Order: sequence, then C-alpha cells, then structure tokens
Amino acid sequence: MFRSLSRVHRSTPFLARGFAAPSSAGGLDLSVLGITPQPNTKIFRNLGYDDIYDHEVASGLTVVKNGTVSVDTGKFTGRSPKDKYIVESKPSSDNIWWGPVNRPMKPEVYKRLHKEVTSHFSNNAKNIYVFDGYCGANPASRKKVRFVTEIAWQHHFVTNMFIRPKTAEEIEGFEPDFTIINGCNVTNKNWKEDGLNSEVFVTFNVEDRTALIGGTFYGGEMKKGIFSMMHYWLPLSGIMSMHCSANIGKDGDTALYFGLSGTGKTTLSADPNRNLIGDDEHGWDDHGVFNFEGGCYAKTINLSEATEPEIFHAIRRDALLENVHVDPNTKEVDFFNVEKTQNGRVSYPIHHIPNYQESSLGSHPKAIFFLTCDAFGVLPPVSKLSASQAMYHFLSGYTAKVAGTERGVTEPEATFSACFGAAFLTLHPTKYADLLQEKLKTHGTHVFLINTGWSGGAYGEGERMSIKVTRAAIDAVLNGSIHEAPMRTDDRFGFEVPTELPGVPSKLLNPRETWADTSKYDATADKLVGMFKKNYEKFVDPNMTDYSPYGPK
Repeated sequence: MFRSLSRVHRSTPFLARGFAAPSSAGGLDLSVLGITPQPNTKIFRNLGYDDIYDHEVASGLTVVKNGTVSVDTGKFTGRSPKDKYIVESKPSSDNIWWGPVNRPMKPEVYKRLHKEVTSHFSNNAKNIYVFDGYCGANPASRKKVRFVTEIAWQHHFVTNMFIRPKTAEEIEGFEPDFTIINGCNVTNKNWKEDGLNSEVFVTFNVEDRTALIGGTFYGGEMKKGIFSMMHYWLPLSGIMSMHCSANIGKDGDTALYFGLSGTGKTTLSADPNRNLIGDDEHGWDDHGVFNFEGGCYAKTINLSEATEPEIFHAIRRDALLENVHVDPNTKEVDFFNVEKTQNGRVSYPIHHIPNYQESSLGSHPKAIFFLTCDAFGVLPPVSKLSASQAMYHFLSGYTAKVAGTERGVTEPEATFSACFGAAFLTLHPTKYADLLQEKLKTHGTHVFLINTGWSGGAYGEGERMSIKVTRAAIDAVLNGSIHEAPMRTDDRFGFEVPTELPGVPSKLLNPRETWADTSKYDATADKLVGMFKKNYEKFVDPNMTDYSPYGPK
C-alpha cells in the first residue's frame, strides 16, 4: 500500500493542493536527535496527502462519508497546560515569565526524558514520520521547524498546520531552528520524584532547540508548542507576536481578531467578503502583518453550513477531524453531538478556504477586535476603546474558558488571560503590551471590544450572542459606519458604546435592558468590575505604565 524510495519514503508532488515532494533522503540524520532506528523501521519524510491518507486508513482510522479522516485523541481532547515546562537554562531563564504558565524543569530531568523518548523511537517505532516546514510567512523572521512523530495522523496534523515547502530543493540540507519530538506513547513514571504535575510532559529546551511531548496524543500541543517559541523569539527582536486571526479587505485594509479559543477568532475571520490571512497566530513587524501557519484549526461544536459555510465546506479530503461524533454505520458526522467533548476540532490547509490570502501577508491593521466571551452577560456586543483603554483590556484579557478547550474544564468559567493568550506567553505580558502600544501609536489603529458571549443574563440564564449580530457589529467597524453612530459612555467601564447600529438590535446595545431583573444585572456588573480591578493589581508597578485609571470604575 505504501510507496517507498529506499529507506526514507517520499511522495509524488501535489502542487495543485499546495504541497510538494520532499528532497532526497540525503541529509536526514536522526542520530543528531539521539534516534537510531532499527533496520526494519520505515522513515517517512514530508508525505503528500494521498500517502498520508493511505497510512491513516491502514492504521484503522475512520473515514467519514465525504472522505475526511477522523481521529479520536483519547482522554486528552485539549491541551494540558499544567504539564507544560521550560528547562531552566541560561540565557533564556533570564527572559522567561516564570509561574503557572511556564513551569521550570531541571536540565537533568529533561535529559532523562529525552533519552526515554528517543530510546522509544529507536527501539519500538515501526514507522517514523518527519515533517520539515516553516513557521512564519515572512522569510525575514520565519523559523524552520521539524516534527518527529510515529503516528500518521500527527504527521497529517502538522502538514496541515505549518507552512509546507513549495519545492523539493527547499528541504535539501534542511537545518531546523527547532525540533519537536512527539513521544506521545511515553510517560514519565518518575513524575512525583521530579516534582512535576503528572506523568504527562510538554517541555521545551530553548538552548537545545528541542521540545518533547509525552503522555498525550492531542495534536494541539505541537501547534501551540511552536507558537510559544515564536512568542519567545520574535518580541526579543522587536516583532509583535499575537494570538489573533487576521483578514484583509478588497481595499487592502487589514483587521485583527484577538481572542482565546471559542471566542470566534476562526469563525469571524472566515468572512466571504474578505481574504483570510490566518485564523490564529500572527506577527506584526515594520512591514505589516504575517501569518505564522499554513492551515486552520477550527472548533466544530454546533457547526452548520448555514452559520459557518466557509469552515463547513473546508471539511473535505485532506482535512483532519478530531474528537467529533461519527455514526458508526452511516459514517455521517454530527457536530451537535458533544458526548466526547465540546472541543471537537478540524484542521485543514488554509487553501481549503476559497478566499484565502495566498501570500499570508497583510498591511498594518486598520482595526483590531478584542473578542471576549462574557460569561456574565454584562458587556455590550461592541464597544469602542481609547488607546489607553485598549492597553488596559489587552493586559486584562477578560474572557471565559470554553468547555473542553483545556483538560478539566467542563463548562465556561470567567477568566483573565493577559494578551488574550497568557497560556502561550513565554515573556512577561508587558513586553507584548509595550510592542502593541508602539504599533497603535505609529499606525493609528482603532480598537474595539466585541462580546461574543452572553446577553440577557449570565451563562445558564441568558442567550449567547448570535453570529449574525456579531458580524453586523464588525461590519459596521470595517465599513466605517460605527464612527458616524451615536454613542453613549458606559457608566462602569468608561468605553463608548453605540446606541444604534445597523443589524444590531438597539436593546442589545444596552445590556442592562436585556435582563428581566435589572437589579440583578447591576449586582452582576459590579461583581465583574471588582474582578477586573483585582486581576489588574498585578500590573500596577512603579516600573511600568499604570493603565488602571482607564479600566472600570
């Protein structure tokens, strides 16, 4: 079933589908990673999509009715943030934002885990898959990345998500800037003695330019692992790294959508009237915005052709479904069945979106949207922020953790995540805030707070904001009509809120009016204000600009 060329196997080019054949086997030396495969181990490098499909089918994966492969990642249907570590080593240890997000690991522990993972590949792996590609569409700052896995669908995942080489020559003599070895079948049996959280580990060695994954099969660990490293490298070079989606209009106007998983980054950036630059990870340098990735990773909960047609139609051959319900008899997918998890996903190459921006580049943004899933039902659907208010809300990063996105989260809960992505930051949040402040000042970008969460009550009582309403608010920003709309100043938060906006019911623009019990709204709003203030206390420091006066009163 599998085609082979000597010991390292390669595929026929599929240039029309955005993927090219790899270079010859020469130069692919896994021993530099500590991996010495057995003579009967097959090594596959940069497989084309048809070969990947053959491998997946041979491994017993489900193929749904329309030809898309579906995988179940086991008990891990989201990231394991408490199992993420960075090796304590100079000079990176002087830069890292140590704490709950970035936990330290002793070099000797990493060394032992590295040996255990590479020994597993050397002695037990029947197949080894190597993907060589890029992170970052701008050649001036892109990173060469390598992923070593033993599971075909994981090779598929990174092939979808990262920038694929366009020619065979590109990866001849490929020297990666960073390598992730995915030893998902390996667990750390000594985790208690090592003082770690569990037998699972996702650990990064900045100086060694490698990372190890063990004990979890979830594909998102590879994607977000490289994202965390880009959050380390780029800001130290004066380039803004961002957890946001981006699209561009016919007139070249770029918009950014910041937000955590489940707030609408992927959905809202897939706009039929604008070209998609990317759905999740971007950089902003002196020339403009650029995508980090070559694919998209969308949530599938309640997905339908009517509400999200671009994403719905992106699910076809070469896409990869994760943890979705498939009828065992008909092979039909039910995106409304969330018995497995509410964090069902699909990864697909970006060219599955018809109106994608082929260059993956954009101009300096005209508008920035901070997307928040307000679980309390307090915030209006759209608010206009001053530059100083934007800095306050960027550092606050208020949203809600959406069920299933992280291990152990079963229903939305209010949280504050600095820069709308604290889980992926490797440097202190103020480093990114300083870069954003500079960009806003230089380019005069307008910033808006968009609530994609609840109205008419808190989670469990009110209703979630419809995509139609959210799109209407965003369209008003993009076409400029919001600047002509009548505004009121919110009594608690101080930002400006339109009182009338095409496509948005006026009642929604004043959230208090949507609650049956306005006194209950007042009490809930006061509670949320208190949460904002308490959270922001950690950013009040004599050595940094104090934006707390621009927060809620």
